[in-house]
Amino acid sequence: MAEAQFPTQLFINNEFVDAADGGTFEVFNPYDNSLLANVSEAKHEDIDRAVKAARDAFPAWANMSPSDRGVLIGKLADAIEKDRDNIALVESLDTGHPIRDTHNLDVMRTVATYRYFAGMPDKNEGTVIPVDTGFLNYVQRVPIGVVGQIVPWNFPLMFTSWKLGPALAAGNTVVMKQAELTPLSTLRVAELAREAGFPPGVINVVPGFGHTAGQYMAEHPGIDKISFTGSTVTGRKIVEASAGNLKRLQLELGGKGANIVFEDANIDAAVGGSAFAIFHNQGQACIAGSRLMLHESIADQFLEKFMALAASIKQGNPLDPSTEMGPLTSKMHQERVLSFCDVAKEQGGEILLGGRKPDDPALQKGCFVLPTIVKANSTSDRVCREEVFGPFVVVSTFNSDEEVLAQANDSIYGLGGGLWTNNLTRAHKVARAMESGMVWINCYKRFHPGSPFGGIKDSGYGREMGHFAMHEYTEPKSVWVNFDAKIPPFYPR
Repeated sequence: MAEAQFPTQLFINNEFVDAADGGTFEVFNPYDNSLLANVSEAKHEDIDRAVKAARDAFPAWANMSPSDRGVLIGKLADAIEKDRDNIALVESLDTGHPIRDTHNLDVMRTVATYRYFAGMPDKNEGTVIPVDTGFLNYVQRVPIGVVGQIVPWNFPLMFTSWKLGPALAAGNTVVMKQAELTPLSTLRVAELAREAGFPPGVINVVPGFGHTAGQYMAEHPGIDKISFTGSTVTGRKIVEASAGNLKRLQLELGGKGANIVFEDANIDAAVGGSAFAIFHNQGQACIAGSRLMLHESIADQFLEKFMALAASIKQGNPLDPSTEMGPLTSKMHQERVLSFCDVAKEQGGEILLGGRKPDDPALQKGCFVLPTIVKANSTSDRVCREEVFGPFVVVSTFNSDEEVLAQANDSIYGLGGGLWTNNLTRAHKVARAMESGMVWINCYKRFHPGSPFGGIKDSGYGREMGHFAMHEYTEPKSVWVNFDAKIPPFYPR
């Protein structure tokens, strides 16, 4: 296998540069905790440089022909697709995602997102408002300016496209901070963007830590908006930090997805879909179906099949095409997920499967956790209420639609949820009643560049993707024209 190619410096004004103070941080391979790279660490002076570059580039980028902006975004999509083997390898090394997922899902979804938004710049239409005779009032959608984007470590390549695509299509320039755990694929995207012909300053990538670079971006008066994906705790800190200059915020935060299986569901389909909902990407997904709610009449049958499937999932080297589940992304996160197994037992829960590291000697150096299934003692237990963010699903049962809806909505989160039933009326009624930004019926974790992605309650506000994202990255400007209005003098003389 070829060696992965990726830069390790900050990307500012179309140049890869060292941090102002020369500082770096270490990036590790979660499969064996070996050192992957030393990456330049952005701090305040570096953020200032990136913001200045983005601010200087903004007028020309915003005024560029929309179709020309679209062509450049399309060229970036083509470049990523051409680099598919390399960038998938980078993503697997950095995150622990199995190569079969990064190559076949993450990269191609990333390409599809850029291609979707490549078609949006000349479709960012305004409106005409019927007003008084003699006046024309039209509303334009204009770019916000310099956008700060903070990307999490669980799907860095894909989430980079979710944020860059609409921001660039709308005419904004970008300062992006990747998580310190997984900066490598985004730096490679920046390199490909330069090769595709993006002007200097339009895209700037400044990897660093949340308490320094992220905090400063939220406070920075030269940044007009922050788009953040990450934990609810950090989201609240960003709200506080941004209050000084009232910048716009878009927050996609935590989740504790309810995944409901009714008595009339197709059991085999629900078993497979529920396993994907929680075990794909090692459960490190804000939309994971981490609360599995089973109708009493089918609970035993479902669990027998579900546990057998979970136990059969192959863990191993992410670079092995046969690997179905890789390691968690960091040692610290592995320890956090395992700590919830102790929490479950302390509160009377039962570990039905997993709850520990795998026994395989070949996996001992990595950040692995076995697929874990926990039967809750009570739906008020911590494992039913707090986001674990790992291959950790908590099971409860119910007897009626009213009971399970109460359980599903009894959460501070409201990002994603799913249900499995063959009753069409029930499907639509329950989907409408679920307090969630997204609901999947007889499927789970489906998304598309044109479909809005985001949540309610403590899962944040604002939407990624589609026309909804274009509105998130623009402001409505109302323009009044007097073309034939007879306005009497206000101060007659």
